Amino acid sequence: MVLLYYANDRDPALWIDALKAAGPEIEIRQWPDTGPGEEIAYALLWNPPQELFRSLSGLKVVFSLGAGVDHLLRAPGLPPGLPLVRVAEPDLTSRMSEYVVLQVLMHHRRQRAYDELQRHREWRPLPQRAAAQVRVGVMGLGVLGRDAAAKLRTLGFQVAGWSRTAKSLEGIECFAGDSGLVPFLNCSEILVCLLPVTEHTRGILNRSLFDELAAGETGPVLINAGRGALQVEEDIIAALETGTLRAATLDTFVREPLPPESPLWSHPDITVTPHIAATSDPGAIADFVIGQIRRFESGGKLESLVDRDRGY
Repeated sequence: MVLLYYANDRDPALWIDALKAAGPEIEIRQWPDTGPGEEIAYALLWNPPQELFRSLSGLKVVFSLGAGVDHLLRAPGLPPGLPLVRVAEPDLTSRMSEYVVLQVLMHHRRQRAYDELQRHREWRPLPQRAAAQVRVGVMGLGVLGRDAAAKLRTLGFQVAGWSRTAKSLEGIECFAGDSGLVPFLNCSEILVCLLPVTEHTRGILNRSLFDELAAGETGPVLINAGRGALQVEEDIIAALETGTLRAATLDTFVREPLPPESPLWSHPDITVTPHIAATSDPGAIADFVIGQIRRFESGGKLESLVDRDRGY
């Protein structure tokens, strides 16, 4: 049994060692040293090269090395009907929630403003609302979104959620579909986006959406820890310049790595992080993937299967 590993932006040694430790009975190969392609039954991939699928006639399952799967769905030569599995395991979920909570609190507690005051050696307390007075909206109520929303609710924020299909979460007001989007935005002054990229969500973070956000007392904030293709970056800058947005935290971008010449780097109201919101832990992901392979080989069902029609 052979598993192929490929990721275009990670240290392969760490991942291959983790996979070998988790599944010593499985042979691990790394692209492009695949050997006979028909021997490869499984693949763990991130942004695969165009030619990868052409020689892999024996594939049974492809795993995404991360929660997003749009990089696989757009890959040339992806065989129709081939099962795709997205990573959904507790370590990744916890890391994403940590990031979301960190960024929400940073904006809520006005940390960027205090950083500026520190640079000027100015001792000046700023007005501060309680979390219970602040409305946070979470776009995307999958595994990651549900966990982040629950943790924000525990901190006392008023939390609402929006998804393409109807969901029900205790203590969280849920909206769904096109008809629920504007009402959801109208009650969100800190907007957290954890949506997948689909034909319905590509470019959804745009000027018309920002216009519908609740202003609160200090103006709305955008936090995008989903995918770069969700956002229209020119619209984010324009909204910040006009005051439609007060601030933004961006972890993903249309082009990655973010080019040095991008104006996002230097904008005073934008916090940039290099796609690290839910950095995958090799050991945890390897355990998940190897566990899935063993279950599948024993006749069990795969977890976190991707619905290709929905795109997630």
